[in-house]
Amino acid sequence: MTLRLLFAITACVISLCAFGAEVKAGDEPIIAAASDLQFAVTDIAASFEAQTGYRVRLNFGSTGNFARQIREGAPFEVFMAADESYVLDLAQDGLTHDDGAIYAQGRIVLIAPHGSALTVDGDMDGLANALAQGQITRFAIANPDHAPYGVRAMEALKHKQLWQTLQPMLVLGENVSQAAQFATTGNAEGGIIAYSLALAPQVSALGTYALIPADWHAPLHQRMVLLQDAGPVAEAFYDYMNSPEARAIMESYGFKRPED
Repeated sequence: MTLRLLFAITACVISLCAFGAEVKAGDEPIIAAASDLQFAVTDIAASFEAQTGYRVRLNFGSTGNFARQIREGAPFEVFMAADESYVLDLAQDGLTHDDGAIYAQGRIVLIAPHGSALTVDGDMDGLANALAQGQITRFAIANPDHAPYGVRAMEALKHKQLWQTLQPMLVLGENVSQAAQFATTGNAEGGIIAYSLALAPQVSALGTYALIPADWHAPLHQRMVLLQDAGPVAEAFYDYMNSPEARAIMESYGFKRPED
């Protein structure tokens, strides 16, 4: 165990002890996390529990829907957004402890299931060719109305000048995790999903993928924040996200920070 990791774990334990009188057995704060975090934050929560003995409940979904639910009084204690603008808007309206912190920068990939007519490449020339040959009937992305990964997929497709052509073929997932299901299980010839999901063995085994250039779309600055009712376990989990162990898990799923 490294000194940095030991320090992070000690900080979490101290944080919990400092509020020990308020922490009840069974306290499990609800973490509202963007769908691209499905595998990474599940692993981090397991590590957090192993180190501290405390559990959190994970709720994955689209960032836009979570922001709306928070405004309607949903009992979340930590919000981990895929687009920092949602966190900053909540902070401006006084619904959070502060402005929170950027914890990752996301990327998007083009993915296709095994056997698809779509040839996968980062520049999406294969997608352009498949469209020209009439080989694409369904193409999956997250709904850009409320899912940041859907917005970035739309921006990348517009950059490649494929957005208008693809309109009749689009299959919209409620969030990027559902888009990944559509894109890899025969419901579409392919799609654009989060890099973090494509790296998960459960998804990568289903098809092939390629990173889309980061400068084809606006950055996916992902920000987390403590909400107004956050308790000590939620605060400890929030701190744990900055531990070297949590950072290593995030990096294994392709997440970096803007400064990396």
